[in-house]
Amino acid sequence: MATGTNLRTWFDGRWHDGDVPVMRAGDHGSWLGTTVFDGARAVDGLAPDLDLHCARVNRSAEALMIAPTVDPATMAAIVWEGVRRYPDGTPLYIRPMYWALHGDFMGIVPKVGPDATGFAISLEEIAMPDPQASTTLTTTRFRRPTLDSAVCNAKAGCLYPNNARMLAEARAKGFGNALVADVMGNVAESATANVFIVRDGEVFTPIPNGTFLAGITRARHIANLRADGVRVHETVLSFEDVRTADEVFLSGNLSKVTPVTAFDETAYQIGPVTRRVREMYWDWARSA
Repeated sequence: MATGTNLRTWFDGRWHDGDVPVMRAGDHGSWLGTTVFDGARAVDGLAPDLDLHCARVNRSAEALMIAPTVDPATMAAIVWEGVRRYPDGTPLYIRPMYWALHGDFMGIVPKVGPDATGFAISLEEIAMPDPQASTTLTTTRFRRPTLDSAVCNAKAGCLYPNNARMLAEARAKGFGNALVADVMGNVAESATANVFIVRDGEVFTPIPNGTFLAGITRARHIANLRADGVRVHETVLSFEDVRTADEVFLSGNLSKVTPVTAFDETAYQIGPVTRRVREMYWDWARSA
């Protein structure tokens, strides 16, 4: 089932209209979960950091022992070919993905070699959220895993059932998202995106420690803020640090910036730094 509308799918060497079938019941990815993907955006003729998203899906594949088969430049060219099939300005979510086709003895380890990897790209129309749209956060009993127990260094489909548990718990409590701890009990990210807090005009975000993906959009915000003269700290954050923040916002590819207006009983305003981060992102995207 698609998240958006007006889908097109690149598979088996060409673009198809619609959400076409790409995986078989016997594919390794179907029954053993060896799937990876990445997400990029096309908005108003722009596809910010598309090259980095295409490169990351190949790294994710390698982390799951899947052999990537399309180099990033070729992948980006295929994406642009697909984007041009839509009317100008259509807001799109871009999702390249790999999955393993075959396994070795007992089927567990993905085979590497000719015709061992499936590849597709999905484009679907998803509007950018209203700039005033916000979310709320709460805690969750579920935590981010570590690299010795899960493929935290990949954007892998097999990680998302844990995220789904986090989101379901948060929604049952009446909140929009979950603020998630790592195994040490420090703040890692939300269930869907990286997190930033603002205190006294300075910006803080959890230091990458191998339990979560430090996102491409996250890195872009950090670079833009520092270029604007704002001090950004990648550091260990506690839940109390979030409660005492002046502003909180999430960073992810789908929405770029999502202001947070509450963490449990603590309320926040959508502040000037959050607004500035969004403004700088689109200024950079238009000038890149």
